Amino acid sequence: MALSIWEMLAVFAAGTAAGTINTIVGSGTLITFPVLLATGLPPITANVSNALGLVPGSISGAIGYRSELKGQTTRVLRLGAAALLGGLVGAILLLALPSEAFDAIVPVLIGIALVLVLFQPRIAAAVQRRREASGTEAHPDGGAALLVGLFLASIYGGYFGAAQGVLYISLMGLLLHDSLQRINAVKNILGAVVNGVAAVFFLFVADFDWTAVLLIAVGSTIGGQIGARVGKRLPPTVLRGVIIAVGIVAILQLTLN
Repeated sequence: MALSIWEMLAVFAAGTAAGTINTIVGSGTLITFPVLLATGLPPITANVSNALGLVPGSISGAIGYRSELKGQTTRVLRLGAAALLGGLVGAILLLALPSEAFDAIVPVLIGIALVLVLFQPRIAAAVQRRREASGTEAHPDGGAALLVGLFLASIYGGYFGAAQGVLYISLMGLLLHDSLQRINAVKNILGAVVNGVAAVFFLFVADFDWTAVLLIAVGSTIGGQIGARVGKRLPPTVLRGVIIAVGIVAILQLTLN
């Protein structure tokens, strides 16, 4: 279907906003997906077009955070493998399962993630004290628990993706002994991996709207750079507050719609 000039401007603006917020925390899909539906695209076509369009934005955001990725190559490769597999499974499930399959569990997952983000400093400190008391060292890449958690979160990311960044940050914040900004940098890489593998899969098996894809791609690329500049300047406490605020909005939108 052909989009009007106003619809194209709305999709472009939504893509820019989504790229910005995805780089800072995630949940950009909550902006682009409703806009695509409002243009008259069917839900599956809108979801697939959105996933394809957000790939350049994820890459742009990851590039913007490249200085925070220094020294994390091994970690990124290890966690990226789990994200890739999970994203592929999620993309397959999108075409195989009804949308209602995830509707009930997603708000609960986001809610749990927000609690973990809110109390992450205290939880991490308690875990560290326990490790010191027992004489054990934390796995530099989070160990098997983080791999499994990210795999499951990436299944959801490949399926729909709204607030997947919140899930990633909560898991890594709990299981990695590192700063929130460096964790956020890894989150952007994982988002790019999940969106990328889902996009490649969708190219061969699903319908999408090329106009919407291109508009979101350009907008999200610009937004990725904006988000990187803004996000890196936020103190940890403020960044944590933004994550929680976005997560609450995501829960409200998912449960009230």
